Amino acid sequence: MPTRAALTNPTAAEQEVLAALAYHRKWGTGYFKQQSTRPQTVGYGLTDSPVGQLAWIVEKFWTWMDCAGNPENILTRDELLDNVMMYWVNAAAASSARLYWESFKVWGQTERVELPTGVASFPKEVLRAPRAWCEPNYNITHWTTMPRGGHFAAFEQPELFVGDVRAFFATVR
Repeated sequence: MPTRAALTNPTAAEQEVLAALAYHRKWGTGYFKQQSTRPQTVGYGLTDSPVGQLAWIVEKFWTWMDCAGNPENILTRDELLDNVMMYWVNAAAASSARLYWESFKVWGQTERVELPTGVASFPKEVLRAPRAWCEPNYNITHWTTMPRGGHFAAFEQPELFVGDVRAFFATVR
């Protein structure tokens, strides 16, 4: 979450992040409202319709990936369909949506994490936060600002993601 200073006198980088958060809050939170309040409802619909399941997931790729508006710029059609099929064949739409319902119940009830924490900040992450916003809540010992990637970074940019995970864990062995 933004610090008080960021809200009253934001840096240029913080202004950019605040604008992206405001845009997402206005146009990109319908899924969150549904999944955090009525996960079973959306689950039944998605489990009953393969086209609905496909649209629900691919729309997230389209909006949350660093893909210039087309997920196939980053992933093959087979990779996209494989991901959708992981939800479809297991009828996992409702159970995956319930994560939001469970998490929403404890939103904001966290204490500072004192364990060494590594962060890979991808430029197109939907809820990207500057380091200054994270430091009050986490003991950040490793921070990498990535050149590309979005919300599904491990899927979009696996080499960058794995390299950074390895670099972080090398510091805590």
